Formats: sequence, C-alpha cells, structure tokens
Amino acid sequence: MSNSTQSAYAAAGVDIEAGDRAVELMKASVARTRRPEVLGSLGGFAGFFDASALKSFRQPVLASSTDGVGTKVAIAQALDKHDTIGFDLIGMLVDDLVVSGAEPLFVTDYIACGRVVPERIAAIVSGIAEACITAGCSLVGGETAEHPGLLGPDEYDIAGATTGVVERDAILGPHRVKPGDAVIGMEASGLHSNGYSLVRHVLLTEAGWSLERHVDELGRTLGEELLEPTRIYALDVLDLITKAEIHAMSHITGGGLVNNVARVIPDGMKAVLRRSSWTPAPIFQLVRSVGSLSQADVDATLNMGVGMVAILPRDQVHNAFAALAARGVASWVLGDIVEHDGPGAATLM
Repeated sequence: MSNSTQSAYAAAGVDIEAGDRAVELMKASVARTRRPEVLGSLGGFAGFFDASALKSFRQPVLASSTDGVGTKVAIAQALDKHDTIGFDLIGMLVDDLVVSGAEPLFVTDYIACGRVVPERIAAIVSGIAEACITAGCSLVGGETAEHPGLLGPDEYDIAGATTGVVERDAILGPHRVKPGDAVIGMEASGLHSNGYSLVRHVLLTEAGWSLERHVDELGRTLGEELLEPTRIYALDVLDLITKAEIHAMSHITGGGLVNNVARVIPDGMKAVLRRSSWTPAPIFQLVRSVGSLSQADVDATLNMGVGMVAILPRDQVHNAFAALAARGVASWVLGDIVEHDGPGAATLM
C-alpha cells in the first residue's frame, strides 16, 4: 500500500497505526489465557486449537455460543472505565454454553469502534482475557474494526463467540428433568448484562440521575452498581456437575427468570418457583420503584438476583450446596418440578 493510499485511509478516519499499536498492547493479556491446546500466536489470520485433545472423549460434541454485551457498554463509555466490560461479554458467552454441560475451550471477540484508541482497546481486551482465565478458556483471536461515521469517536460495541465440548451422553437438558426434581438458584452479582435499555431509561433518562450519584440503598454510586461485572459461573458449574447429579441448567439472561427456566422444562412438567425463597439485591427494587414499574415488567426483563439455575434430584441438593459453597457461590432451593398438563413451563409464585 502506498503512502498516499495510507494517508487517504487515515483521512477517511481509519488509523492503521493505532490498530497495530492496540494489538501490541493486548498481546500480553491474550497470552495469559493460553491453554496448552492453542497453537500459534496473536496476529495471524485465524486462531488454532489442537483438536487431538478431544481424542480422550468417547463421542465429543462441540457446542457453540455467540453474544454481545448490549447497552451496558454505554455505562463503561460514560465512566471511561473499560477493563471490566469483558467479564460481561465472557459471562454471556460461556455461561450460555456451560448449561449444556459443555466445557468452554476458546473464545474469539469482535470490537467495533468509532476511533481506535490503543489504550482503550487494550483495556477492553485485558478484561476479556481476565474473564477467559476465570472461565478456564483461551482467547484465540479477534477483530478490532474502526467504523468512523457509523460510531462516534468514543463509542464502541463488543461481541464474541465461544466453542466448547461435551460428551454426547453427558449433555444436560429437558430430556433429563423429572417430576419431583428440585430447582436451585445461584446468586447473581447484580444486573449482569441484561435489561440495561430499561435501566438506563428509568434511572438516567426519566429520573435524570447521574452515574456519580451516591445511592444509599446501594452503598455506592449508581455508576459503580451499573458497571458491576457479570458473574462467570463456568468453572463453578463444571465442578458442580462432578459433585452432584444435575439434570438441566438455565442461564438467567434476557427475558428474566421464568422465561429462561421454561426453556429447559419438558412438556408435561412445570417449574414452580417461590419468590419467598430469596431477597433480590436493592438495585432491582430501586429500578422498579423509581420507574413505577409493575412486578411483571421487572420479572420479564431483569434476572432479579438469580444468575444461574440448576435442576436436580431432591436427594442431590445437599451435595450441590456443598460444592457451590466451597466455590463461594450462594445458592438456595428456588422451587420444584411438578407434573403439568401442557407444554413445558415455569411460574413464579
């Protein structure tokens, strides 16, 4: 490429040198995520994972998931704090995957921005890398794209994809669920990464609160609460599966508790969840009260303090509690599976 062409591209708003600098800054973070099966290094055209590692499986099934963070990135941008949003991305990816019983192996990411600021991109990727370490998977590659004119200079969005593996006969899901099974909930770290369009509309637009506002009910500023990273349950869940007989699991994301649990309930059964079994963190009541929202509205949008759900035989509950407590995950009996005349369903009572 000639110098004149490079200058023309820069004049159009794309800074190749800044992109190269961002890659250099993120290399150390990415290297820390490297599993022994990963081949090559950052900067190639593709990431490589040695599939011979799967030879120990009898019938390996690959699982994949893709997702983004949504409008929570607007909070990171407003606070100019970019090193935690990666936990939200990886949480959305690997915890969708792990509910099937699959072990996350590797992740690729995609960052679109209005202007490449190398230090900002490196901060985003450092968070993604730290989250990959928390999830036990490798960040094998990604893409940073500069979109001048489409995104503002300080705007960005992130997305990613993950691949994992599970033995075919170990896949968790509705086919294992039985009447009389218990449903246990696992505590969320906060809002996680869902419902932020509603939360931002209620608290920032309509109520006019600033992110710097200290909120007594929260014990910190609104911005600190809204930027709280998504809890990553992947290794907790993989350990749980070895310690207790698990039939199915549900990652509680967009659509709320009832809708996500219903996805893993077979026809002829219903999950009856008891609202009295837990107390949601203050942020959930705050959003409801400030926005004058109905309980149905918040239930259908927010996780209400439940980040992950497991369905298991009643006699396995003690084993599950012990396994989760050992990993610092608060859990409780959320409800039960009962027979039901109709399609698989869930209800919150």
